[in-house]
Amino acid sequence: MQDQGSQIAALLVDARPGHDVLDLCAGAGGKTLALAATMKGEGRIVAYDSDKTRLRPIFERLTRSGAKNVEVLSAGSGEALGGMAARFDRVVIDAPCTGSGTWRRRPDAKWRLKPRNIEQRQAEQRDVLAQAAPLVKVGGRLVYVTCSLLPAENTDQVAAFLAANRNFSLVPLADVWRETLPGTPPASADGRSDTLLLTPAQHGTLGPFVDRPVRSRARLDL
Repeated sequence: MQDQGSQIAALLVDARPGHDVLDLCAGAGGKTLALAATMKGEGRIVAYDSDKTRLRPIFERLTRSGAKNVEVLSAGSGEALGGMAARFDRVVIDAPCTGSGTWRRRPDAKWRLKPRNIEQRQAEQRDVLAQAAPLVKVGGRLVYVTCSLLPAENTDQVAAFLAANRNFSLVPLADVWRETLPGTPPASADGRSDTLLLTPAQHGTLGPFVDRPVRSRARLDL
């Protein structure tokens, strides 16, 4: 079972039948399965995770679900991604984070969080964003998701990524919501319109953060 916030994040990817989609931090495959369902078995999903232990449950879950359009890369085989430059319509990053958005469900985790943990997660987020950028095709979309409430892991990371990658720009999440989900888009808890932060207090979900930079053009660095 997925929290409502996780389901919303998967729908906001807007993965469509026929798309090529990369789930870059696939873990146990929850979002991979959700994407396969929205694509109705048409197109291709590549699931990858750097950690073999996190990735292991995905195989049984794919068998149970009957999803046929998912290819799972070997954990840690980052070199396999190197041959997929500019191939994907959607690259989804369910980024490693502090998990502060889950504290309602696991309040004890708050007391285990140390400043060094935040710094480590920020470094991991920067690395995975840098890995993802060249894999998005022109006109494709990079979807960055965390389960964190901390700006350092959310809007700060997005701002740094956009500053370093001028060939990407943000699509307002309110517009994406109107394209993919019914009803009026909820107000983001951080007051922004270009990204979406859901919180237990304001929205009754766990705390996912979602943004969608679009690769607007190819760029040559001379």
